[in-house]
Amino acid sequence: MTNEQWGLRVPAKKGEEVRQALLRDGALDLTFKVLHDGEFLVFPVQEAREGTSRYVFEDQPGRISLPRHELVGGIAIMQDNDPKGAEAILASRPSLHTVLFPQSEVSGKYRTRDYMVLAGNDTTLTEVNEYGHRYKIDLANAYFSSRLSTERQRIAEKTRNNENVLDMFTGVGPFAITLAPHAAFIVAVDLNPKAVLMLIENIRKNKATNILPLLADACRLRSTLPWKFDRIIMNLPLAGTDFLTDAFRLIRHGGMIHFYSLVSREGEHIDRIYELGATEVTERIVRSYSPGQWHAVYDIEV
Repeated sequence: MTNEQWGLRVPAKKGEEVRQALLRDGALDLTFKVLHDGEFLVFPVQEAREGTSRYVFEDQPGRISLPRHELVGGIAIMQDNDPKGAEAILASRPSLHTVLFPQSEVSGKYRTRDYMVLAGNDTTLTEVNEYGHRYKIDLANAYFSSRLSTERQRIAEKTRNNENVLDMFTGVGPFAITLAPHAAFIVAVDLNPKAVLMLIENIRKNKATNILPLLADACRLRSTLPWKFDRIIMNLPLAGTDFLTDAFRLIRHGGMIHFYSLVSREGEHIDRIYELGATEVTERIVRSYSPGQWHAVYDIEV
């Protein structure tokens, strides 16, 4: 049988890289076969995202449709409280040890959420392997999203080896550690003590020698740090606008700010960003977040 579904068309030479990223996101629709289109592959995905179009796919024979979930290392995070579906997910991948259901939204000054274990081991601790980097993560004590893995690679490709970088809300360090081989020096900051402890361990795991971990409130950085930065990462989607002024005071002339935010309309923060002194702004939708809300990134030239 064939069905029409959203598909993401990519060059075949990048196929495995994209497939792994889609699997981490829980976005790859495993009930359909991948399309081969000349020198391109078309991956069936669960929902519309940047770069997708509608394609006709063939069914994957014998494949059981699994509930929607996101993979974070050996943990699957489900969208619904579905113990039976959790058992099916756990049985589908030998690498999984736990299936969780979030009982709250990401909230509080430490950006954490509560989880219920639906299947597997009673833990929120796991290790993530992402593009050759390894991260220890305790999801109950620090925020982490595998869905930003391609974003981290995109920023890394833009980073030059003479740049000083500030990661204002680093968490366990995925942006900082991904950029470390490309940058001269990185200051990785977070307010969450447990996240910073995991950051320090992850710096050691990945042998990153040019990252300075810092336990601090981002609003105090402009009076604390003696440097201006060539590139600033602002991944605080729920409250990042509160720190835009600080970022503009910490960026050097000609630098770049990557500001991530949840938005409900196109161009939601554009006027505010230009008011602060941007010379050029590009807005991109990274992924859908909830009905009527999207996770967007603003690439800001200053």
